[in-house]
Amino acid sequence: MSTYQHRWWGGESIDLPNAKAVCVGRNYAAHAKELNNPIPSQPLLFIKPSSAMVAMVPNFVVPDDLGECHIETEISLLVGRQLRNATAADTEAAIIGVGLAYDLTLRDLQGELKHNGHPWERAKSFDGALALSEFVVREDCPPFNELSLSLNLNDRLQQVGSVAQMLWSPMDLLAEISRSFTLEPGDVVLTGTPAGVTALHKGDQLAATLCSRWTANSEVL
Repeated sequence: MSTYQHRWWGGESIDLPNAKAVCVGRNYAAHAKELNNPIPSQPLLFIKPSSAMVAMVPNFVVPDDLGECHIETEISLLVGRQLRNATAADTEAAIIGVGLAYDLTLRDLQGELKHNGHPWERAKSFDGALALSEFVVREDCPPFNELSLSLNLNDRLQQVGSVAQMLWSPMDLLAEISRSFTLEPGDVVLTGTPAGVTALHKGDQLAATLCSRWTANSEVL
C-alpha cells in the first residue's frame, strides 16, 4: 500500500485523497518527434492509479529488471473540486496547486506492448511509476500561460519546457479530460513532457524546477 500523501510546498499535508492521475501524451511536438511518433490530432490520455504515486523527494526507486526506465518531467496540476463536462473557462478555479511530476516509463516494455497491440499499463502504471513533488498554492504561481519547467540530470540540463510550447493549454486539457473522465478532488493532471526524455540509472541526481523558482532535488535508488 502506498504511503504517499499530497503536500503543499514546505511539507504541510493537503486534506485531499490520493486519487487518480490523468496523463497527457505527446503534448509537446518536439517530444513526439524524438520518439518517432506522429503529432496527435487530439490529446492522448491515459490514467495512473493512486498506487503509482510516490514522493519525488528525497528519493524514489526505479525497476532494475524490466529494461530501460525513462524519465518524463511534467507540470502537474492538483484538482480541488469536481469537473465534469467542463468548459476551459470553468477549469481554472478548480486547480488549487501546481507542481512537478516524473512520469516514469518502462520504455522497452512499452515498445513491446505497443508492437503487440496491447495496452500500456504495465509500462506506465506500475507501483512507483509517478513521482510527485509538493504542490505550490495556485495563487502563489505565475499565470497558467507562464508556467515552465526544467530538469537537471547529474548537473546537466536535460529538459526544458513551458506552457507556450504545448499543443493544448492546461485549461483546454482539463476541459477535454472532463468530457471523458470526471475529475475529482485529489486527482492530479499531468500536462505532457518536453523533449529530452532519457533513461535513469541508480545513483542519478535530479533537480526539477518549476518556473525557475521552486526546485525539487531527488536521488534515484
